[in-house]
Amino acid sequence: MSAALTTLAADSTTTIKGLGYIGYGLSAIGPGIGVGLIFGNGVQAMARQPEAAGMIRTNMFIGFALTEALALLGFIAPFVLNK
Repeated sequence: MSAALTTLAADSTTTIKGLGYIGYGLSAIGPGIGVGLIFGNGVQAMARQPEAAGMIRTNMFIGFALTEALALLGFIAPFVLNK
């Protein structure tokens, strides 16, 4: 294989990996918004019904964990798929 084709292949691989990282950065916006909504609405719910704060807090943290799990899966996917 000539040097020009080798360089072209290396550049396209780097470009594809770079696009994967940019895609993750853009997809991290969704979980960020989701976490903000979860905690914002959880605080409002606790302010309206202080007696239910324990149950609301538990559900709030479960929702947070599930949302963050999606973000972490999105972080790992480009590394797994670009082997």
